[in-house]
Amino acid sequence: MSEIKPNEIYTTEEARDFLKISESTIKRMLKNGLIEAYKVGGQYRIWGSEILSLVSPEVESKVYKVYKKVKDKTRKTIENW
Repeated sequence: MSEIKPNEIYTTEEARDFLKISESTIKRMLKNGLIEAYKVGGQYRIWGSEILSLVSPEVESKVYKVYKKVKDKTRKTIENW
């Protein structure tokens, strides 16, 4: 696959190939809401525009916010322990 078309629908395998990420990473991204997907017949379908938005600079800041939130929550839990 050479080009991501915004109006096409892709499977998680195709999205993984485009993004060059592992199966566990794409599952984590779906679970945390970093990728919006639709479940059809027990399988996820992802719009090309979602895949394209992942490689934009805006996503980097979104991922950092999620990471920081988890890090701060972990730190508080350890301090209260």
